[in-house]
Amino acid sequence: MGTVQQPDRGNSRSRVETIVDEVISRIERGLIRPGERLPSTRHAALAFAASKNTIVDAYDRLVAAGQIESRPGSGFYVSLNRTKGTQTPEPARIDAVDSVWLLREQLEKRYEVRVGDGRPPPAWMEGAEIGQLRPVSRPGQRTLPESYGSPYGLLALRERIAGFLTERSIAAAPAQVLLTQGANDALDMIVRQFVEPGDAVLVDSPGYYPLFGKLRLAKAQLIGVRRTVDGPDPDDLAAKAAASGAKIFFTQSLAQNPTGCSITLPVAYRVLRTASELNLRIVESDPFADVLANATPRLAALDQLDRVTYVGTFAKTLSASLRSGYIAGNTDVIGQLADLKMITRANSSGYVEQIIFDLITSGRYRGHLKRLTGRIEEATRQAFDTLQQIGLPVFGQPRGGFYMWCGLPEHINDTQLSRIAAEQSILLAPGSAFNPDGSSSPPAMRVNIAHVGDPRFRDFIAEHCA
Repeated sequence: MGTVQQPDRGNSRSRVETIVDEVISRIERGLIRPGERLPSTRHAALAFAASKNTIVDAYDRLVAAGQIESRPGSGFYVSLNRTKGTQTPEPARIDAVDSVWLLREQLEKRYEVRVGDGRPPPAWMEGAEIGQLRPVSRPGQRTLPESYGSPYGLLALRERIAGFLTERSIAAAPAQVLLTQGANDALDMIVRQFVEPGDAVLVDSPGYYPLFGKLRLAKAQLIGVRRTVDGPDPDDLAAKAAASGAKIFFTQSLAQNPTGCSITLPVAYRVLRTASELNLRIVESDPFADVLANATPRLAALDQLDRVTYVGTFAKTLSASLRSGYIAGNTDVIGQLADLKMITRANSSGYVEQIIFDLITSGRYRGHLKRLTGRIEEATRQAFDTLQQIGLPVFGQPRGGFYMWCGLPEHINDTQLSRIAAEQSILLAPGSAFNPDGSSSPPAMRVNIAHVGDPRFRDFIAEHCA
């Protein structure tokens, strides 16, 4: 690639942006052709007089922008179908800014700036460090399963997951683990099994908006439990459970979506005491478990899968394309859900489960988690700095996940702000989508730590939130 003028060493964020701009400029001028391989991160670091981590961040941005693509085991190449700098994406037509719209726009990828996205840049998850994602053939073993297999899922992977749970102080035998097609599939099965039309159901507020959609399809009555920086408000939970007669509470204890905050041990004890007193079933989601400390307080660890049903996934820490997750619970709950899975889905993907098992047993998954954890920590620090600079207050002290919850000026309507941003190809995630009653008071939004540093987002906030 040759040498270039050294970026400002005093600002690592501007150095990344300078490198991104330089690579795009070289592509636009034909100095690097479509399909041509880019220098390795080591050689690029020498050419730009930058650290290898800075180059990795720059390449991640270029992948996310569609300028280059990562080919596992080979390197980075200029995309054959790259987004032209002179093209302006067709603005997304917005009929309603709600949870369905937000989910659709995250999947369609029509926005250049993806601050409201629920996922990190693709290279964080699906880069060369994962290797070729395919099952490893062993003597006497077929690569593809011969039949549907057990409705519980691949036994070898369930045994590994049971081991992970033991490390988190959750005692579970493999028979207490049911494999699913991701956390959303797990939540869908739990809703189908335990929620009847008209039931009062308690959820975090703000909380996980795809769950709200599943509960609305089940014709449940959603009741939001106020989320604090220390987890669900125990007093609010007790009052609303008693008043509504609700028998189930869905919550995410750690690195919660959307706030990024985690439950504290005193709050966890009070939540479980309320559940015992009011005969309340708890469904605890833990999508970031593999990048969080095993000793972090979990309701499932304190309860030992008595009242708590625990949901995990590999989609957040491995790949959103590998749809695999699991439910852990007592034997009665898992038996009921296994029957439901068999009737409604026949089975989960044994092929995908074998891939994940091989990644775990080969050590590649553990190595990937170390790198991912480092990226999350660095991006979190940078996101805090950026949000402080542009005047957006952060809710609590999020650590370990992809999200932060930011307050907006009182005069701002977060739904309308999202509409204005969409016209500039900026995806925002308005607070109203994460509140079960659809309210936007006080105004807020969820931000993705990997994308808040984009200068177009900073300029937009400066213009519209002053």
